[in-house]
Amino acid sequence: MAFQTEFEFELPRGYQDAEGVLHKKGVMRLANAKDEILPLRDPRVQQNPGYMSLLLLAQVITRLGTLEQVDVRVLESLYTADLFYLQDLYHRINTMEVPGYRITCPHCGKEIELPVDFMKR
Repeated sequence: MAFQTEFEFELPRGYQDAEGVLHKKGVMRLANAKDEILPLRDPRVQQNPGYMSLLLLAQVITRLGTLEQVDVRVLESLYTADLFYLQDLYHRINTMEVPGYRITCPHCGKEIELPVDFMKR
């Protein structure tokens, strides 16, 4: 299985630009540490923590329809359903999967995946 760094998406409603063109399909890349750190310096985030999400998304969305750039102005104009969709997608693709062990059940012989519980002692 190849390591995936870009993820295609389709917005539920879409962004309509000034010319009336509807942009729904796009691409989001995985975030890196710099993406998470840089917005913390932005005065808009310091005044309103809600801007953090918009700045993060503006950095990791590499394409939306035929737009040349996806910036905060575009994201501010999205319908709420589309913004929630993008926030959820960001969370899903950037959350590490819980590692596990593949074991064979001693009773039935079936192979199963057992998640590692880091909190259990």
